[in-house]
Amino acid sequence: MTRICDNRTVIITGAARGLGRAYALAFGAAGGNVVVNDIGASLAGEGRDTSAADAVVAEIIAAGGKAIANYEDITDWDGAKRIVDAAIAAFGDLHIVVNNAGIVRDRMFVSATPDEWDATMHVHLRGHFCLSRHAVDYWRAKQKEGRAPDARIINTTSGAGLQGSIAQAAYATAKGGIAALTLVQAAELGRYGITANALAPAARTRMTEQAFADKMATEGQSFDVMDPANIAPAVVWLGSAQSAHVTGCVFELEGGKIMLEDGWREGPARDKGARWDAAELGSVVDILLAERVAPRKVWGTA
Repeated sequence: MTRICDNRTVIITGAARGLGRAYALAFGAAGGNVVVNDIGASLAGEGRDTSAADAVVAEIIAAGGKAIANYEDITDWDGAKRIVDAAIAAFGDLHIVVNNAGIVRDRMFVSATPDEWDATMHVHLRGHFCLSRHAVDYWRAKQKEGRAPDARIINTTSGAGLQGSIAQAAYATAKGGIAALTLVQAAELGRYGITANALAPAARTRMTEQAFADKMATEGQSFDVMDPANIAPAVVWLGSAQSAHVTGCVFELEGGKIMLEDGWREGPARDKGARWDAAELGSVVDILLAERVAPRKVWGTA
């Protein structure tokens, strides 16, 4: 891989397996200094195991790259700061945060529990917030000192968050929130030399193998569409200096396809110029529904 991230330091959360591991290896090959953050939890967010992060670091170093492991919890406010501090202590600077870590608690909405809901929101939304917030503090201080940052926040949303997914109400809600967060970060942080973009990747991971086993089964084909390594080049490019003009975007990625999401836009409208009577609105809404662009179907529906 071309070394387009030479000496750029990146923190990648959930970097021990799946997509995070693919990103870490790719950034290492592109010349980046990689902080492999992973607590080694199960898919449900339970347990701890540092060996997986250590193995990815060893793989990067064996290939001639630079990396350290980090086992801090991204949902812990002070722990998230320690991740940023560790990156700066090891490599002298920080340029990129890739918020990749997540959990899933698949459940039909009628069976969902408050604990499952809260756990999903905690990891995805609070996790994205805590680490990015401390990174932004560092970059903002640099900007105020006259050392203009060239910084990147790369968030992880999902098709589930963009169009909904049966049995994933909590996960879809969290991922939809991350897409909205990305828009706000891009609008607010550009003045400090920080871009913010989000990815909705489709690839083979512990999470997707469980939820979409048939779709993920592309190993052994001439092109393994669901190989997580297919997603990594776009992430590396977004982390590079070449992407400074791109912010506030959500990209869907699958195999060799990269697609820019069009987002929520104003659709068809009628303006009476006065207050509507409730009885009038049925026919008006029917007209609006007929004129709109048909939405994508929620995943899992016919």
